[in-house]
Amino acid sequence: MTLFGGSMIRKFVLGDPIETESVVEDIERSNGTIPYWVINENEKTMTLAMDKDARVYGLGEQVRGMNKRGWHYVSYCADEPHHEEGKTSLYGAHNFFIYDPGCDGMAGRFGMYVDTPGAVEFDIGYEDHDEMRIIFKDFDANIYFIDGTSLSDIVKQFRRIIGQSYIAPRWAFGLGQSRWSYMNVDEVREVIDAYEKAKIPLDSVYLDIDYMERYKDFTINNDTFSGFDGFVSEMAQRKIHLIPIIDAGVKIEEGYDVYEEGIKGDHFVKDEDGKPFTAAVWPGRVHFPDFLKEDTRRWFGDKYKVLTDMGIDGFWNDMNEPAIFYSEKRLKECFNKIDGYKNENLDINSFFEFQGTVNGLNNSLEDHKSFYHEFKGKKIRHDKVHNLYGYNMTRAAGEAFSRIAPDKEILMFSRASYIGMHRYAGIWTGDNMSWWSHLLLSIHQLPGLNMCGFLYAGPDTGGFGCDVTEDLMIRWVSFSIFTPLFRNHSAMGTRRQELYRFKNTEVFKNLVGLRYALIPYLYSEYVWAAKNDEMLFKPLCFEYENDERAKDVEDQLFVGRSIMIAPVYTQNASGRYVYLPEDMKMIRLRSTEDYDEECLDAGDHFLRAEEGEVLVFVRKGRELPLAEPVLRTADLNDKAFKTIKY
Repeated sequence: MTLFGGSMIRKFVLGDPIETESVVEDIERSNGTIPYWVINENEKTMTLAMDKDARVYGLGEQVRGMNKRGWHYVSYCADEPHHEEGKTSLYGAHNFFIYDPGCDGMAGRFGMYVDTPGAVEFDIGYEDHDEMRIIFKDFDANIYFIDGTSLSDIVKQFRRIIGQSYIAPRWAFGLGQSRWSYMNVDEVREVIDAYEKAKIPLDSVYLDIDYMERYKDFTINNDTFSGFDGFVSEMAQRKIHLIPIIDAGVKIEEGYDVYEEGIKGDHFVKDEDGKPFTAAVWPGRVHFPDFLKEDTRRWFGDKYKVLTDMGIDGFWNDMNEPAIFYSEKRLKECFNKIDGYKNENLDINSFFEFQGTVNGLNNSLEDHKSFYHEFKGKKIRHDKVHNLYGYNMTRAAGEAFSRIAPDKEILMFSRASYIGMHRYAGIWTGDNMSWWSHLLLSIHQLPGLNMCGFLYAGPDTGGFGCDVTEDLMIRWVSFSIFTPLFRNHSAMGTRRQELYRFKNTEVFKNLVGLRYALIPYLYSEYVWAAKNDEMLFKPLCFEYENDERAKDVEDQLFVGRSIMIAPVYTQNASGRYVYLPEDMKMIRLRSTEDYDEECLDAGDHFLRAEEGEVLVFVRKGRELPLAEPVLRTADLNDKAFKTIKY
């Protein structure tokens, strides 16, 4: 048991848990039972009777609203591009939640972290609306139970025991432009030239898999990105950062140094026969580094040096759940089975079976049971530690940067994650769609991610898949100007969505200009939140716990200590309803030079917000400083250009 101020943290142990190293505070094991929970070892479940008014917050990156009650969530990192309400798993596994009882709650308010690296399901009123069940695959876990004086206090105490959040460089708060299909240096130059011509600020361009030689990690395609170190230098002179992608799978190819070193150093995960496990991702057949081994993390982390030596100071790690297109073993089984369909009359049942045979190759859970790690000197099957894979890939990079580039501040974020990775990097929320519902989902996800330590976070602005509309892009940018990671990213084959391509270029110029004017405030609040174990984004109910109306508001956020935002996230809207828990000053921002101020009383309001207008609310006794807009973060003057007070 550990005491922090008015909070008490107790550690309970179920079975023989695998140590994830996500908690850095040494907390003594508690005896006795976990308060409020009924444990059934035979069924591998924990059950909590929930009050009818109780709410549950947390679980990091997940679908649905901020209050997670009414659905079931499976904590198992998944390569899942379809972020629909019916899904149960996304890319991250973040097993921390807060139970907030109703007025007559049967249980008190508490936070709980279920620290186990395999699959675990959180049924939060799905089967029974008045019951929460945690269902384990393996009944082995460290359970951290946190009593606290408030929702925010519980988060603060949890964040303290898992360690300080990663702090990104300030330039990483500038706009980043990305697309899967920037095929050569000339195309990258064209994008940057077009942003400069439109006078839209920009700080970075992301390089997806096309910059590599045949999708091999730590290589450059010398036909399309020749003279890469000179190109990096050229971009640096223009104050543009290039941010390449790194994937988890290492291509099997004789003469490829990463592959050959991996074989020689015994750095790859093994199949049941002790041979390197073979699967496929972008480059075809690959082996996966065993990131759970310390020496493998050091080896792979040091490989980033080939790029940092060229001047690269930012990376994004991808496909590290790990994503598997197919395994060599299952592909052979698939071909054999398909061969049997050749002369059949495929009716509805056999046709669906035929489809399932092929579709079932991708990210098969059976594959996760067919390869092994060496973890702390023991052989362990992958599915038992699946959620640690992306975390430790990114940890490998984070630990390496202090060795290979000690004088650089390096941007790093990842797709797959587990609590603990927040100390090394941020995350982006993965392959979303150009849907209005995914704009709202982005609003919902940020507080849950902050609760779990992920402060440097954000969605693919505008949506990665599908074709974005101009009005959706305007509204999404109007929200993303407040998120630490502000990246416009889209998929090959979709509509080009660089901001200068739209008709209302002036609107985007003004919105991104506002972002740059906000950076001194946003970055200061971000660093403060990281160093003080606080949240950058808070739901209203975390600030006004006794306000029943505030508990129902899930589409407004406090950003830092001074302001609240109310994004518009519906098509063809000219405004929206806003609830103010207290008197506030509303600023209707169109640019740093064009805005309206109005003092509003607490209560419900319908407020106009045309496209290109951003609603920001300043709290009493607080202020919002705005810097003079610039085209690069390097040119920002921290001295406030103007300050809006209330």
